[in-house]
Amino acid sequence: MASSEEDGSGNGSVEEKENGKKRGLGALATAWLIFYNIAMTAGWLVLGIAMARFYIQRGTHRGLFRSVQKILKFFQTFALLEVVHCAVVHTSVLVTGVQVSSRIFMVWFIAHSIKQIQNEESVILFLVVWTVTEITRYSFYTFNLLNHLPYFIKWARYNFFIILYPAGVAGELLTIYAALPYVKKTGMYSLRLPNKYNVSFDYYYFLIIVMFSYIPLFPQLYLHMLRQRRKVLHGEVIVEKDD
Repeated sequence: MASSEEDGSGNGSVEEKENGKKRGLGALATAWLIFYNIAMTAGWLVLGIAMARFYIQRGTHRGLFRSVQKILKFFQTFALLEVVHCAVVHTSVLVTGVQVSSRIFMVWFIAHSIKQIQNEESVILFLVVWTVTEITRYSFYTFNLLNHLPYFIKWARYNFFIILYPAGVAGELLTIYAALPYVKKTGMYSLRLPNKYNVSFDYYYFLIIVMFSYIPLFPQLYLHMLRQRRKVLHGEVIVEKDD
């Protein structure tokens, strides 16, 4: 699901990257992770400032995605490194991979590919949510790696998602829904029979399946974050059943 945090990834990973703790990381690995998280914090901060400046100057959200898309594409795609980081911070490669790739899917195969929907308010909604989420998340990891975690950052990490996660999911779903008529009309990314591969793929129905996949995934991820919130902020001992 693209809305990481709150994905715990959103986002990042739902696994909370061991709640940001450095489990026996070497000096080189720690230095790289600090650099990476500082760079990502700065990148999303630049994106947030660019969006705010655009809206203040233009007084409208129309054209905003096109204005900031290069920054968005770079830093969201750069997040693929988090899959590699799983080997260092001991989190789930599968969970992190799915969440990062779903974000990239929203950017490249929805918002980028279907230009007719770029001015939809839902696109701006998930962009704002992602930006606030990622600034909070990466700054949390940065300060935690430095062993100087301000309480406000910790509080924000485990409270903002309560509103941001549902809002982000709503933005993503509404954006995919807005894309459906254009996908159906153009047949983009679809493969019809007969063809030399003798296989058929309909991108329109694939997007519908993606939308329905949010139904089982959203409650699980949201409840997980609520459990993490109780554990980290209130010191509750949470015993989760093995799947």
